This record gives sequence, structure tokens and C-alpha cells, in this order.
Amino acid sequence: MKNLTTIKEIISLLKANTKDFAPTLVDYIIKKYGKDPYLILISCILSLRAKDSSTIHICDDLFSVAKTPQEILKLKQDKLEKIIYKSGFYKTKAKNIINITKIILEKYNGKVPKNKEDLLGMPGIGLKTANLVLSQAYNIPAICVDTHVHRISNRLGLIKTKTPENTELALQKIIPEEYWTDLNNFLVKWGQNICTPVSPKCSICKINKYCDKVGVTKSR
Repeated sequence: MKNLTTIKEIISLLKANTKDFAPTLVDYIIKKYGKDPYLILISCILSLRAKDSSTIHICDDLFSVAKTPQEILKLKQDKLEKIIYKSGFYKTKAKNIINITKIILEKYNGKVPKNKEDLLGMPGIGLKTANLVLSQAYNIPAICVDTHVHRISNRLGLIKTKTPENTELALQKIIPEEYWTDLNNFLVKWGQNICTPVSPKCSICKINKYCDKVGVTKSR
């Protein structure tokens, strides 16, 4: 386990060394469309099991046609499917987007709810999406755990967990709340560029000296 000083140093190095990397999907959405909770939510749903680089183009295609709950529902499901079909699992995603949008309009007066329980109660929204919406759209401290956060946190030796749900709880215990919102952003960029799933680039990793390399059998 790392002490608090080491954890803060790791986060500081990640912040400094990811600033010039390509933006994450949510970074891109916020920069182009603002902190619109609905657009952030929809982009998160479209990104599930898909790469940020491809999802960015799909979001632009969709948001050029419809950006509000009312406009999305006017598309009808078959039209929505045609726009997002390159995202993978497009039929399920389209169905969930339509159903979520109806709930937002009918139950929440057109506003994306800002608490985890309400978000998780909607179809297709899991912990990852809920926490990303809370942290990025509403500035509510939350640790969004995706594959990069789960893998790198365990690889570093910060925690020892088997599931994303356990990873979130474990990280909450050791990461100061002030860093929760940014942690996903830093680790996603690091995972995409340096700490890759297979053969991570340990030779150029700026946090290499702090890493336990748990599970790493081959590196560059």
C-alpha cells in the first residue's frame, strides 16, 4: 500500500504528464458543448464498449441533429439507430437512450438527476456512467471506475480488488476527495497512452518508480 504522500505525488505526476494527451471523450464533449448533463450522459452511454476516438465522431453526428431530450425523442428509435450504428450494440444503446430520455422528461422535468440512486435506476446506466455524470456534469465528488482506472490502480499496488465496484470503494478510502473528480481523466489518458493493458510502456512511464507492476509480465 502507498502512503498519502506517495499517492499525492503520483496524482501530481499524472496531471503534469497527461495535459498534452488527446482529450478523453468527456473532455471533448465539455469543451465543445459545455457542461450539459444530458449530453454528457448520452455520450457516456454511446461510449460503452467503444473507443473514445470513434465515439467522439458518433456524438458529433448525433448532436448535430439533436441535442435536447425533446429533439432526441423526435428522431424515433430507427433513425437514432442509423446515426449511432457504428458505436456497437447500437440497438440496445438506442433503446436505452430513448427510455432514459422519456424518464428524464416525465419524471425529472427534463433535467438529468444529480444523485447516484436516481441515475442507477434508469436503464443502461451503471456505476461508471453515474459517477462520470455526477463528477463531470455536476462537480459532485465521485470516482468513476472504468477498465483503465481498475487496471492501473491494481497494477500500481494502490489497491487489491477484483471488481470495479470494489475498486471504487477501495479508492475512496485512500484518495483524498479533492482528487476524485480528476482521477478518471488522468488514469484513462495514462491507460490509453502509457499504461496499456498489454506490454505497458514502463521505460517512459513517469510514475514507474512508484509502480509495483502487479500482473505485468511484459513491458516496453
